[in-house]
Amino acid sequence: MEVKIGVQHAQRELVLDTDSTPEDIEKRLGEALATDGVLHLRDTKGRAVVVPAAKIAYVELGSPTASTVGFR
Repeated sequence: MEVKIGVQHAQRELVLDTDSTPEDIEKRLGEALATDGVLHLRDTKGRAVVVPAAKIAYVELGSPTASTVGFR
């Protein structure tokens, strides 16, 4: 699934593909916001993304990623 995270005072959003479910990401986001902690996610390649909850402007959850071949 593609996840886009907008960070305050940053011109570009963070974009990552993850195997997590939307429910899991929403739960982690809620916990991070409630404790003023950090949102910690891993992408499909094993890289970690850590964002302070206080700096998150928005989180956009996309549809599951699927490899496409050709033009649409």
